[in-house]
Amino acid sequence: MRSALLTYTSRDSRRSITAVADSRRMWKPSSMKRKLSENLKRTQDRIASACARANRDPGEVRLVAVTKYAGIEIIRALLDIGVRDFGESRVQELTHRAAMLQESLVRRPLAADGPPPAPPRWHMIGHLQRNKVRPLLPWVEMIHSLDSLRLAEDLDAESARLGRTIPVFLEINASGETSKEGVAVAAATHFVEQLNSLKHLELRGLMAMAPLSDDEAVIRNAFGRMRELFDEIVCERVCGPKFHDLSMGMSNDFEHAIEFGATYVRIGSALFEGIELTSQPASSE
Repeated sequence: MRSALLTYTSRDSRRSITAVADSRRMWKPSSMKRKLSENLKRTQDRIASACARANRDPGEVRLVAVTKYAGIEIIRALLDIGVRDFGESRVQELTHRAAMLQESLVRRPLAADGPPPAPPRWHMIGHLQRNKVRPLLPWVEMIHSLDSLRLAEDLDAESARLGRTIPVFLEINASGETSKEGVAVAAATHFVEQLNSLKHLELRGLMAMAPLSDDEAVIRNAFGRMRELFDEIVCERVCGPKFHDLSMGMSNDFEHAIEFGATYVRIGSALFEGIELTSQPASSE
């Protein structure tokens, strides 16, 4: 079977995606793991450099690998080299990949060159529809995209049914773009207050995306606005005791996000440079 593959490459620190036609040419596991390790090390070095500029400890920043186009062998390889947090933007993709990885961990031998990998943590980072809450919650560790009170109520009710508390981020539309999801900046503080009555939600912080722009000032302004909002919510004491985090920053802008206090960065293309990835969703394989 022939299908399009994606090769992530880097030019002038920006991502380009090249279509590759033949899916039969496969990476050797050792070569793929070596390339992933190089990409991970390069990304971790960038995180450390950004933290140094902001006088922060790199240990404060958690890397979430966005696995949108990654096959299960790539995800397993990332787990073997120490990546534990994985992000998906669609419920069907997250649940399918999580189930496949769980089966892989049971059926395949553990990595021979070290201790068994820690179990993965799955993060929902995309828009979440209310009718997808029930199938999602058994698999997900954390939700980064809470954007309505009705969704919050459904998450609270389903978490109560499962006997768990779900960590969430409130998604903020920091740029004010109509094409983006999220709560308006002006409404955020009141929204946080309303969440206090939902006992099975644990509000960890705020999530946002910067505008897609080549202008660093525009990007930094969006992240700066998020940091100001975060500090305002803390100062007004309307949040709970676990409100410590900012989820913001992707492959092209995470260094700016870290300088403004990001504690979770969502990285895709920077991890997969030079790796061929299928363009088909995992659930259709």
